[in-house]
Amino acid sequence: MEVRNKVRGIAHDLDVAKVTLTGIPNQPGVAAAIFEPLAKAGVSVDTIVQNAFMANSTDLTFTVTRGDLKKAADIIQQLAQKIGAREVVTDSKLGKVSIVGTGMQNTPGYASKMFSALSQAGINIQLITTSEIRITCIIEEARVKDAVTALHKAFELEKD
Repeated sequence: MEVRNKVRGIAHDLDVAKVTLTGIPNQPGVAAAIFEPLAKAGVSVDTIVQNAFMANSTDLTFTVTRGDLKKAADIIQQLAQKIGAREVVTDSKLGKVSIVGTGMQNTPGYASKMFSALSQAGINIQLITTSEIRITCIIEEARVKDAVTALHKAFELEKD
């Protein structure tokens, strides 16, 4: 049986900003209270990561486009007090890089190979998200080009 590389391409995006709420009460309805006002304001949210809770609180991070960061941050700052969050932190100097291909989810090793390639290039991963056809890492904007190069090399893909 032929073993094939299921990664068909590397994608990247430099229009990424991050919002993190720390110390959110871990209770039903908090996520809805955060994301409903953003949706009503027309802010599209991409990656969402909620940490495991400790001492009845949790941290929640999500990404938006840079153009939506101010609007999102203003909404979240007002909301933070209402929901009892400890702090709101933003970062607008981010990018994302993804490996894309079908069948990766059912074949071990793609995530570890991606993370290893980024590590060997000295690139820190801030957030990770996956789907059936992609693995995406949120990283510093300044390192996106290096990440793309490292991933093309690791997965033996030709650069366009």
